Amino acid sequence: IFEHPAGTYKKIFETCEELAEPLPATVTGRIPSYLKGSLLRLGPGLFEVGDEPFYHLFDGQALMHKFDLKNGQVTYFRKFVKTDAYVRAITEKRVVITEFGTFAYPDPCKNIFSRFFSYFKGVEVTDNCLVNVYPVGEDFYAVTETNYITKVNTDTLETLKKVDMCDYVNINGVTAHPHIEKDGTVYNIGNCMGKGATLAYNIVRIPPTQKDKSDPIEKSKVVVQFPSAERFKPSYVHSFGMSENYFVFVETPVKINLLKFLSAWSIRGSNYMDCFESNESQGTNFHIAKKDPGEYIDLKFKGAAIGMFHHINTYEDQGFIVVDLCSWKGFEFVYNYLWLANLRANWEEVKKAAMMAPQPEVRRYVIPLDVHKEEQGKNLVSLPYTTATATMHADGTIWLEPEVLFSGPRQAFEFPQINYKGYGGRNYSYAYGLGLNHFIPDRICKLNVKTKETWVWQEPDSYPSEPLFVQAPDGVDEDDGVLLTIVAAPGSQRPAYLLILNAKDLSEVARAEVDCSIPVTFHGMYKP
Repeated sequence: IFEHPAGTYKKIFETCEELAEPLPATVTGRIPSYLKGSLLRLGPGLFEVGDEPFYHLFDGQALMHKFDLKNGQVTYFRKFVKTDAYVRAITEKRVVITEFGTFAYPDPCKNIFSRFFSYFKGVEVTDNCLVNVYPVGEDFYAVTETNYITKVNTDTLETLKKVDMCDYVNINGVTAHPHIEKDGTVYNIGNCMGKGATLAYNIVRIPPTQKDKSDPIEKSKVVVQFPSAERFKPSYVHSFGMSENYFVFVETPVKINLLKFLSAWSIRGSNYMDCFESNESQGTNFHIAKKDPGEYIDLKFKGAAIGMFHHINTYEDQGFIVVDLCSWKGFEFVYNYLWLANLRANWEEVKKAAMMAPQPEVRRYVIPLDVHKEEQGKNLVSLPYTTATATMHADGTIWLEPEVLFSGPRQAFEFPQINYKGYGGRNYSYAYGLGLNHFIPDRICKLNVKTKETWVWQEPDSYPSEPLFVQAPDGVDEDDGVLLTIVAAPGSQRPAYLLILNAKDLSEVARAEVDCSIPVTFHGMYKP
């Protein structure tokens, strides 16, 4: 395991400027001729406004990055997304809209009466879309987890318009991890108010490009609804699983206390982080629904408490749904460990904090579709290649025990990616991930989910980001292609580079170095 006593990782949590025009990159190695497109990525780029800091990793203002690849040449460009949160912060030189972990105080210049009334106008929800970018029809949207998504021009990185998903469907927010089918249909999930003011989770379908050139978002529909375990406390949902015929929703014990969220917001100076709580006794609920037509399947699948952000892949096999995910053991909210002060601490402190945190584990759960009450007490999973079990209890719940695909103490396999075009929702072999070492991203990993074999790319004082898989056009095997990642190497002469790895063995194919530092990025896409 690499140690990072020099603490150069602190640099990936520092503010940087946007660029006026693309910077040329210095290429070593040979860029595959089929890479003729753009790597687009999002993350925080502004970590303070005036003398007011942002406190949490998910608070910095959205910065969009782009590496353009053409004829073996590479350029790098970036722009801040001109969200309301960003524009108003820059204009007023203070934090104006409350972010995930940073409370925005009312404007001190306004008199007490107008301040008092603004408390009751409800919460201004942030549109700071720093998490991901994905296509809808012929457009592209930068997103976070609220109801606002932001249309962007992926060539110029200009911000086009803010879209409120609440105008079209009943949801309070949508995740930054949709599933996209080959024809361009987009599926996403968000929590909502269901019948009789009870909470639920809705799966939303956005159709592909419309023949009449109308906006597909206007034709968004809810296809199926999942119930909530607790009436006033939805679980935090970050992603979901989708196989060819089913949706899988994992309801974890990390809850949003809605009453706290609605009442305490403006008066007490709360932020989103203050409204999370963990329900120890609840465990994890696994929900499934048919996809087309959407139909909730009322079976109670349960497992021990986990925290979960990213599904890796979900597929059906012989009457079972196989669900692979990046889990964190226990019920505590992992985001509690992602305050910027924690991540910018000295290495010994970073390690100490991570010792207390939930432990990461890649897990495979197997959900049986054919369930009979009389099979109490026996393992219902008959797939020959997995040790995951499902056992019927007397009360009708089916208890799921996972197979562990990867486990290393305080070493997470996270931000998972697969050959999504070829194997999303299908039986597959390979997952690629960003390795977190005590929460510091310091390696790229590959995992064979069938044999548990692993490969690692790593260099001293180098901090990569989520690896995106691009298939070789003449590729036959699942892993015929390359991985694209942005690496920050703050100590080197050129402090950041686009790294291209062979997806077979993680050997380096090429790198394109730029003369500017690049902060942390979360998710993104390769646009051919």
